[in-house]
Amino acid sequence: MDIHRQFQQYFGKEYQLTAAPGRVNLIGEHTDYNQGFVLPAAIDRNIWLAMAPNTENQLNVRALEYHENYSFSLDDMHPVKGWPTYLLGMIHMIMSDQRLPRGMDVVVAGNVPVGAGMSSSAALCSAFGLALNEFFHLGLSRLELALAGQKTEHQFANLQCGIMDQFASLHGKAGHLIKLDCRNLEYEYIPFDFPDIRIILVNTMVSHSLASSEYNLRRQQCDAGVAILQRYDSGIHSLRDVRTELLETHREQLGDIVYKRCRFIVGENKRLLAGCDFLKQNDLNAFGQLMYASHDGLSRDYAVSCPESDFLVSTIKEMKGVKGARQMGGGFGGCIITLAEKDSAEIFIADIQSAYKKKYDITPDCYSTIISEGAHIVKLKA
Repeated sequence: MDIHRQFQQYFGKEYQLTAAPGRVNLIGEHTDYNQGFVLPAAIDRNIWLAMAPNTENQLNVRALEYHENYSFSLDDMHPVKGWPTYLLGMIHMIMSDQRLPRGMDVVVAGNVPVGAGMSSSAALCSAFGLALNEFFHLGLSRLELALAGQKTEHQFANLQCGIMDQFASLHGKAGHLIKLDCRNLEYEYIPFDFPDIRIILVNTMVSHSLASSEYNLRRQQCDAGVAILQRYDSGIHSLRDVRTELLETHREQLGDIVYKRCRFIVGENKRLLAGCDFLKQNDLNAFGQLMYASHDGLSRDYAVSCPESDFLVSTIKEMKGVKGARQMGGGFGGCIITLAEKDSAEIFIADIQSAYKKKYDITPDCYSTIISEGAHIVKLKA
């Protein structure tokens, strides 16, 4: 493994190695911060993090992919520009005095694509949090580590995300989806036992530069909807509690934009619950239709799609051997998650790359993924 060679080259000592996966989410987008349901799974793409102590009062970090080196004083854990802010945030969130008790040398590597909607930042937080928990015997649960990762996103990266990404990275189980209730964090493993199906991610190659600002705006719009609907039903605490009938009754009071945002979330929760039932019945065709409906809502009501995503989904929908597809992640680009038959997967990839190249003069990356285990210690040396 290249991370081993690099760690020895730069630091020359034994180390602890952790891995944390990216995630896919089959259905249930933008529902997590509305106390709704999500259906993610950990995948076979990971962030690896090698770590060992040093005698300095420094956190020294090297990223293999970017050929970047950073050093931070242990006395000054504050947000910084760029990806190292996630490491500093995790220290701040989980260490009792908000600093490391000793200096550490860290090397980071991975194959979770950045900006593709597979939650590379959550994987980084999970890998580092698990490493700190193990190395310093903190005794934190995986849920506590996931919550620390979420707070890091909020306070160190200024992204008001829900808990799904961190939870999936830390709680993943091979061959299973996670039906997660984002209100009380209760969860159920849903078997995804379809050996003749491949989960293929088609990258629009569009960087979701608008995602952070628009993501936070969507939260505000959802909160505005809740505040209005609470006037008519005091039992409403989030969009999770909103009935379709109530929403339609007060459409005019909500205004067109807030109404559409609320309509998507209410409908998405219904689609997810129905989708879990279809999966338990091994009805992947019906589940796939819910994926298409989810994308339509993301595009029309939640307005977080883009022309490239819409083109891919509409093209994929007409292809043989495909069960369902939709935009995945925060939006404005990233990946289209697709359920394709194993026997036609290679043809599917070739055809969709050709169609996208013809339309946008760029060949999209495609990733065939397997549902895998969550974050874990790979190697531990004294």
